[in-house]
Amino acid sequence: MSALNLSRRTVLAGLAPAALAAVEPVKLPRKVRVAVWGLDGHPGEYTKPLARYPDVEIVGVQDQNLAAAEKYAKGKAKVYTDPRKMLDEQKPDVVGVSNNDGERAAAILECVQRKMHVIAEKPVAMTHADLGRIRKAVAAQNVELGMLLPMRWERPYQALKKIVEQGEIGEVIQISSQKSYVLGERPEWMRNRKTYGSTILWIGIHMFDLMRYTSGREMKSVCGFQGIAGDLRQGDMENTTTSSFRLDNGGTATLHMDYCRPAAAGSHGDDRLRLAGTKGIAEYMAATGVTLLAPGRKSEKVTELPPEGSIFAEFLDHVYLGKPTSLSHDEIYRICEITIAAHEAAISGKVISL
Repeated sequence: MSALNLSRRTVLAGLAPAALAAVEPVKLPRKVRVAVWGLDGHPGEYTKPLARYPDVEIVGVQDQNLAAAEKYAKGKAKVYTDPRKMLDEQKPDVVGVSNNDGERAAAILECVQRKMHVIAEKPVAMTHADLGRIRKAVAAQNVELGMLLPMRWERPYQALKKIVEQGEIGEVIQISSQKSYVLGERPEWMRNRKTYGSTILWIGIHMFDLMRYTSGREMKSVCGFQGIAGDLRQGDMENTTTSSFRLDNGGTATLHMDYCRPAAAGSHGDDRLRLAGTKGIAEYMAATGVTLLAPGRKSEKVTELPPEGSIFAEFLDHVYLGKPTSLSHDEIYRICEITIAAHEAAISGKVISL
Protein backbone atom coordinates (compact mmCIF):
# COMPACT_ATOMS: atom_id res chain seq x y z
CA MET A 1 0.00 0.00 0.00
CA SER A 2 1.26 3.44 -0.84
CA ALA A 3 1.72 5.94 2.00
CA LEU A 4 2.40 9.65 2.07
CA ASN A 5 4.67 11.26 4.64
CA LEU A 6 2.71 13.02 7.43
CA SER A 7 4.09 15.38 10.02
CA ARG A 8 2.71 15.83 13.54
CA ARG A 9 1.26 19.17 12.46
CA THR A 10 -0.68 17.70 9.55
CA VAL A 11 -1.90 14.78 11.65
CA LEU A 12 -3.32 17.23 14.19
CA ALA A 13 -4.94 19.21 11.40
CA GLY A 14 -6.76 16.07 10.28
CA LEU A 15 -8.52 15.43 13.56
CA ALA A 16 -12.26 15.91 13.91
CA PRO A 17 -13.14 19.51 14.88
CA ALA A 18 -14.18 18.61 18.43
CA ALA A 19 -11.02 16.60 19.08
CA LEU A 20 -8.82 19.25 17.51
CA ALA A 21 -10.37 21.98 19.65
CA ALA A 22 -9.32 20.07 22.75
CA VAL A 23 -5.77 19.62 21.43
CA GLU A 24 -4.87 22.90 19.77
CA PRO A 25 -7.23 25.90 19.91
CA VAL A 26 -6.12 28.82 17.74
CA LYS A 27 -5.76 32.17 19.48
CA LEU A 28 -6.09 35.29 17.36
CA PRO A 29 -4.78 38.73 18.39
CA ARG A 30 -8.33 40.02 18.90
CA LYS A 31 -12.00 39.12 18.58
CA VAL A 32 -13.20 38.71 15.00
CA ARG A 33 -16.80 39.45 14.05
CA VAL A 34 -18.15 37.56 11.02
CA ALA A 35 -21.33 38.23 9.04
CA VAL A 36 -22.77 35.84 6.45
CA TRP A 37 -24.42 37.40 3.38
CA GLY A 38 -26.58 34.70 1.76
CA LEU A 39 -26.79 30.95 2.26
CA ASP A 40 -26.26 29.57 -1.25
CA GLY A 41 -23.44 27.16 -1.99
CA HIS A 42 -21.10 26.30 0.90
CA PRO A 43 -22.02 28.46 3.95
CA GLY A 44 -21.11 25.52 6.19
CA GLU A 45 -17.46 26.36 5.46
CA TYR A 46 -17.79 29.43 7.70
CA THR A 47 -18.84 27.39 10.74
CA LYS A 48 -16.69 24.31 10.08
CA PRO A 49 -13.51 25.43 11.93
CA LEU A 50 -15.07 27.63 14.63
CA ALA A 51 -14.65 25.07 17.42
CA ARG A 52 -10.90 25.73 17.09
CA TYR A 53 -11.26 29.54 16.96
CA PRO A 54 -12.70 30.85 20.24
CA ASP A 55 -12.04 34.45 19.17
CA VAL A 56 -14.26 34.20 16.08
CA GLU A 57 -17.99 34.85 16.32
CA ILE A 58 -20.72 34.89 13.68
CA VAL A 59 -22.74 37.98 14.61
CA GLY A 60 -25.13 38.31 11.66
CA VAL A 61 -26.76 36.03 9.08
CA GLN A 62 -28.67 37.30 6.05
CA ASP A 63 -30.90 35.46 3.62
CA GLN A 64 -34.19 36.20 1.91
CA ASN A 65 -35.44 32.97 3.46
CA LEU A 66 -35.70 34.09 7.08
CA ALA A 67 -36.36 30.56 8.34
CA ALA A 68 -33.15 29.35 6.70
CA ALA A 69 -31.21 32.22 8.26
CA GLU A 70 -32.61 31.44 11.70
CA LYS A 71 -31.72 27.78 11.33
CA TYR A 72 -28.17 28.67 10.35
CA ALA A 73 -27.79 31.22 13.17
CA LYS A 74 -28.99 28.76 15.83
CA GLY A 75 -29.97 31.63 18.09
CA LYS A 76 -26.37 32.85 18.34
CA ALA A 77 -26.48 35.59 15.69
CA LYS A 78 -28.99 38.20 14.60
CA VAL A 79 -30.80 37.36 11.37
CA TYR A 80 -31.63 39.74 8.52
CA THR A 81 -33.26 39.87 5.11
CA ASP A 82 -31.50 43.16 4.28
CA PRO A 83 -27.73 42.59 3.94
CA ARG A 84 -26.75 46.26 4.07
CA LYS A 85 -28.69 46.75 7.30
CA MET A 86 -26.71 43.80 8.68
CA LEU A 87 -23.42 45.44 7.72
CA ASP A 88 -24.53 48.80 9.15
CA GLU A 89 -25.60 47.35 12.49
CA GLN A 90 -23.03 44.60 13.05
CA LYS A 91 -19.96 46.24 11.50
CA PRO A 92 -18.25 42.87 10.91
CA ASP A 93 -14.53 42.40 10.38
CA VAL A 94 -15.11 39.59 7.85
CA VAL A 95 -18.07 38.95 5.55
CA GLY A 96 -18.80 35.54 4.08
CA VAL A 97 -20.58 36.32 0.79
CA SER A 98 -22.69 33.37 -0.34
CA ASN A 99 -25.49 34.90 -2.36
CA ASN A 100 -26.38 33.89 -5.94
CA ASP A 101 -23.85 34.16 -8.75
CA GLY A 102 -25.44 37.14 -10.44
CA GLU A 103 -25.52 39.35 -7.33
CA ARG A 104 -22.19 38.26 -5.84
CA ALA A 105 -19.82 40.77 -7.43
CA ALA A 106 -21.92 43.72 -6.23
CA ALA A 107 -22.06 42.28 -2.72
CA ILE A 108 -18.29 41.81 -2.63
CA LEU A 109 -17.73 45.37 -3.80
CA GLU A 110 -20.12 46.67 -1.13
CA CYS A 111 -18.11 44.95 1.60
CA VAL A 112 -14.74 45.91 0.19
CA GLN A 113 -15.71 49.58 -0.04
CA ARG A 114 -16.51 49.39 3.68
CA LYS A 115 -12.96 48.03 4.23
CA MET A 116 -14.23 44.63 5.36
CA HIS A 117 -12.35 41.43 4.58
CA VAL A 118 -14.33 39.09 2.31
CA ILE A 119 -14.38 35.36 1.72
CA ALA A 120 -16.88 34.63 -1.02
CA GLU A 121 -18.55 31.85 -2.91
CA LYS A 122 -17.16 30.99 -6.30
CA PRO A 123 -16.84 32.54 -8.78
CA VAL A 124 -16.41 35.99 -7.30
CA ALA A 125 -17.66 37.43 -10.61
CA MET A 126 -19.39 36.20 -13.78
CA THR A 127 -17.68 38.63 -16.16
CA HIS A 128 -14.15 39.88 -16.76
CA ALA A 129 -15.38 43.45 -16.21
CA ASP A 130 -16.76 42.70 -12.74
CA LEU A 131 -13.65 40.71 -11.87
CA GLY A 132 -11.53 43.71 -12.82
CA ARG A 133 -13.61 45.99 -10.60
CA ILE A 134 -13.18 43.64 -7.65
CA ARG A 135 -9.45 43.36 -8.24
CA LYS A 136 -9.07 47.14 -8.34
CA ALA A 137 -11.20 47.71 -5.23
CA VAL A 138 -9.45 45.03 -3.14
CA ALA A 139 -6.07 46.60 -3.93
CA ALA A 140 -7.31 50.13 -3.26
CA GLN A 141 -8.93 49.32 0.09
CA ASN A 142 -6.09 46.98 1.18
CA VAL A 143 -8.40 44.21 2.36
CA GLU A 144 -8.12 40.45 2.05
CA LEU A 145 -10.19 38.36 -0.36
CA GLY A 146 -10.81 34.64 -0.11
CA MET A 147 -12.91 32.31 -2.26
CA LEU A 148 -14.71 29.10 -1.33
CA LEU A 149 -12.97 26.29 -3.18
CA PRO A 150 -13.21 23.75 -0.34
CA MET A 151 -12.46 20.72 -2.52
CA ARG A 152 -8.78 21.79 -2.51
CA TRP A 153 -8.64 20.81 1.16
CA GLU A 154 -10.26 17.38 0.76
CA ARG A 155 -7.95 14.44 1.45
CA PRO A 156 -8.02 12.71 -1.99
CA TYR A 157 -6.98 15.85 -3.85
CA GLN A 158 -4.29 16.64 -1.30
CA ALA A 159 -3.01 13.12 -1.96
CA LEU A 160 -2.96 13.61 -5.73
CA LYS A 161 -1.04 16.85 -5.32
CA LYS A 162 1.49 15.12 -3.07
CA ILE A 163 1.96 12.27 -5.54
CA VAL A 164 2.77 14.74 -8.32
CA GLU A 165 5.09 16.80 -6.11
CA GLN A 166 7.01 13.67 -5.12
CA GLY A 167 7.58 12.86 -8.81
CA GLU A 168 5.85 9.49 -8.69
CA ILE A 169 4.10 9.90 -12.05
CA GLY A 170 6.56 12.25 -13.74
CA GLU A 171 5.37 15.27 -15.69
CA VAL A 172 1.60 15.47 -16.03
CA ILE A 173 0.66 15.69 -19.72
CA GLN A 174 -3.03 14.74 -19.70
CA ILE A 175 -5.84 15.45 -17.23
CA SER A 176 -9.32 13.94 -17.35
CA SER A 177 -12.02 15.02 -14.93
CA GLN A 178 -15.73 14.67 -14.24
CA LYS A 179 -18.46 16.20 -12.15
CA SER A 180 -21.80 14.37 -12.24
CA TYR A 181 -24.67 15.39 -9.96
CA VAL A 182 -28.23 14.45 -9.11
CA LEU A 183 -30.45 17.13 -10.63
CA GLY A 184 -33.12 17.07 -7.93
CA GLU A 185 -35.29 20.14 -7.42
CA ARG A 186 -33.18 23.24 -7.86
CA PRO A 187 -33.83 26.65 -6.26
CA GLU A 188 -35.29 29.39 -8.44
CA TRP A 189 -32.02 31.35 -8.70
CA MET A 190 -30.34 28.36 -10.38
CA ARG A 191 -33.07 28.20 -13.03
CA ASN A 192 -32.46 31.78 -14.16
CA ARG A 193 -29.52 32.73 -16.41
CA LYS A 194 -29.20 36.16 -14.78
CA THR A 195 -28.64 34.76 -11.29
CA TYR A 196 -27.05 31.39 -12.19
CA GLY A 197 -24.71 32.28 -15.03
CA SER A 198 -23.98 28.76 -16.20
CA THR A 199 -23.08 25.30 -14.97
CA ILE A 200 -19.49 25.97 -16.02
CA LEU A 201 -19.37 29.07 -13.81
CA TRP A 202 -21.13 27.45 -10.85
CA ILE A 203 -19.50 24.01 -10.56
CA GLY A 204 -16.87 23.86 -13.31
CA ILE A 205 -14.64 26.23 -11.35
CA HIS A 206 -14.16 23.59 -8.64
CA MET A 207 -12.60 21.09 -11.03
CA PHE A 208 -10.69 23.66 -13.09
CA ASP A 209 -9.03 24.66 -9.83
CA LEU A 210 -8.28 21.06 -8.84
CA MET A 211 -6.83 20.28 -12.27
CA ARG A 212 -4.30 23.11 -11.86
CA TYR A 213 -3.73 22.63 -8.14
CA THR A 214 -2.96 18.90 -8.22
CA SER A 215 -1.03 18.76 -11.49
CA GLY A 216 1.09 21.90 -11.20
CA ARG A 217 0.25 22.68 -14.83
CA GLU A 218 -1.18 25.90 -16.25
CA MET A 219 -3.95 26.26 -18.83
CA LYS A 220 -3.13 28.20 -22.00
CA SER A 221 -6.30 27.98 -24.14
CA VAL A 222 -9.84 26.59 -23.87
CA CYS A 223 -12.74 25.52 -26.05
CA GLY A 224 -15.96 23.77 -25.18
CA PHE A 225 -19.68 23.19 -25.45
CA GLN A 226 -22.66 23.31 -23.13
CA GLY A 227 -26.32 22.49 -23.54
CA ILE A 228 -29.74 21.65 -22.18
CA ALA A 229 -30.67 18.23 -23.54
CA GLY A 230 -33.16 15.43 -22.93
CA ASP A 231 -35.93 15.69 -20.36
CA LEU A 232 -33.64 16.65 -17.43
CA ARG A 233 -34.55 20.33 -17.52
CA GLN A 234 -34.64 23.01 -14.85
CA GLY A 235 -35.02 26.38 -16.50
CA ASP A 236 -31.80 27.86 -17.88
CA MET A 237 -29.43 25.35 -16.21
CA GLU A 238 -27.18 23.48 -18.62
CA ASN A 239 -27.32 19.77 -17.83
CA THR A 240 -24.31 18.79 -19.94
CA THR A 241 -20.99 20.53 -20.61
CA THR A 242 -17.53 19.73 -21.95
CA SER A 243 -14.45 21.95 -21.63
CA SER A 244 -11.07 21.17 -23.22
CA PHE A 245 -7.75 22.87 -22.49
CA ARG A 246 -4.26 23.11 -23.93
CA LEU A 247 -1.70 22.95 -21.10
CA ASP A 248 1.48 24.96 -20.80
CA ASN A 249 3.68 21.96 -21.61
CA GLY A 250 1.74 20.96 -24.73
CA GLY A 251 -0.49 18.53 -22.83
CA THR A 252 -4.27 18.46 -22.79
CA ALA A 253 -7.06 18.46 -20.20
CA THR A 254 -10.80 17.89 -20.26
CA LEU A 255 -13.75 18.32 -17.89
CA HIS A 256 -17.16 16.89 -18.63
CA MET A 257 -20.12 17.65 -16.36
CA ASP A 258 -23.72 16.52 -16.18
CA TYR A 259 -26.80 16.48 -13.98
CA CYS A 260 -27.63 12.90 -15.01
CA ARG A 261 -26.78 11.05 -11.80
CA PRO A 262 -29.83 9.04 -10.66
CA ALA A 263 -31.29 9.90 -7.27
CA ALA A 264 -30.95 6.23 -6.26
CA ALA A 265 -27.16 6.34 -6.75
CA GLY A 266 -26.59 6.76 -3.02
CA SER A 267 -24.63 10.01 -3.16
CA HIS A 268 -25.30 13.43 -4.64
CA GLY A 269 -22.15 13.70 -6.74
CA ASP A 270 -19.60 11.61 -8.58
CA ASP A 271 -16.38 13.61 -8.96
CA ARG A 272 -13.38 12.09 -10.71
CA LEU A 273 -9.88 13.31 -11.49
CA ARG A 274 -7.22 11.42 -13.45
CA LEU A 275 -3.65 12.68 -13.87
CA ALA A 276 -1.61 10.93 -16.57
CA GLY A 277 2.12 11.57 -16.37
CA THR A 278 5.26 10.54 -18.23
CA LYS A 279 5.98 7.87 -15.60
CA GLY A 280 2.56 6.77 -14.41
CA ILE A 281 -1.04 7.61 -13.57
CA ALA A 282 -2.78 8.79 -10.42
CA GLU A 283 -6.54 9.11 -10.16
CA TYR A 284 -9.42 9.52 -7.77
CA MET A 285 -13.03 8.46 -7.86
CA ALA A 286 -15.28 7.73 -4.91
CA ALA A 287 -15.81 4.09 -5.95
CA THR A 288 -12.10 3.23 -5.87
CA GLY A 289 -10.47 5.98 -3.82
CA VAL A 290 -7.05 7.30 -4.82
CA THR A 291 -5.10 4.86 -6.97
CA LEU A 292 -1.53 5.03 -8.23
CA LEU A 293 0.13 3.25 -11.14
CA ALA A 294 3.84 4.02 -10.91
CA PRO A 295 6.98 2.58 -12.59
CA GLY A 296 7.85 -0.95 -11.49
CA ARG A 297 4.71 -1.32 -9.35
CA LYS A 298 1.26 -2.73 -9.84
CA SER A 299 -1.72 -0.45 -9.55
CA GLU A 300 -2.32 0.22 -5.86
CA LYS A 301 -4.75 2.07 -3.66
CA VAL A 302 -3.32 4.94 -1.62
CA THR A 303 -4.66 4.29 1.88
CA GLU A 304 -2.78 6.87 3.97
CA LEU A 305 -4.09 10.24 2.87
CA PRO A 306 -3.07 13.72 4.01
CA PRO A 307 -5.48 15.29 6.50
CA GLU A 308 -8.43 17.39 5.46
CA GLY A 309 -8.08 21.11 5.98
CA SER A 310 -10.40 24.11 6.11
CA ILE A 311 -10.38 26.98 3.66
CA PHE A 312 -11.89 29.38 6.21
CA ALA A 313 -9.33 28.39 8.85
CA GLU A 314 -6.51 29.10 6.40
CA PHE A 315 -8.13 32.45 5.56
CA LEU A 316 -8.35 33.43 9.25
CA ASP A 317 -4.75 32.35 9.86
CA HIS A 318 -3.60 34.39 6.87
CA VAL A 319 -5.52 37.56 7.77
CA TYR A 320 -4.94 37.60 11.54
CA LEU A 321 -1.77 35.57 12.10
CA GLY A 322 0.13 36.49 8.95
CA LYS A 323 0.48 32.90 7.79
CA PRO A 324 0.85 32.09 4.08
CA THR A 325 -2.18 31.10 2.04
CA SER A 326 -2.33 28.65 -0.84
CA LEU A 327 -5.16 30.69 -2.38
CA SER A 328 -3.64 34.11 -2.95
CA HIS A 329 -5.41 36.99 -4.66
CA ASP A 330 -3.56 36.16 -7.88
CA GLU A 331 -4.71 32.53 -7.66
CA ILE A 332 -8.32 33.63 -7.13
CA TYR A 333 -8.26 36.01 -10.07
CA ARG A 334 -6.54 33.46 -12.31
CA ILE A 335 -9.01 30.62 -11.71
CA CYS A 336 -11.91 33.04 -12.17
CA GLU A 337 -10.39 34.26 -15.46
CA ILE A 338 -10.06 30.65 -16.65
CA THR A 339 -13.63 29.81 -15.66
CA ILE A 340 -15.13 32.89 -17.30
CA ALA A 341 -13.13 32.12 -20.47
CA ALA A 342 -14.40 28.50 -20.45
CA HIS A 343 -17.95 29.83 -20.10
CA GLU A 344 -17.44 32.25 -23.00
CA ALA A 345 -15.81 29.55 -25.16
CA ALA A 346 -18.83 27.28 -24.68
CA ILE A 347 -21.17 30.10 -25.73
CA SER A 348 -19.15 31.27 -28.74
CA GLY A 349 -17.78 27.95 -29.99
CA LYS A 350 -14.35 29.59 -30.29
CA VAL A 351 -10.96 28.64 -28.89
CA ILE A 352 -10.06 31.32 -26.33
CA SER A 353 -6.48 32.06 -25.34
CA LEU A 354 -5.79 32.28 -21.63
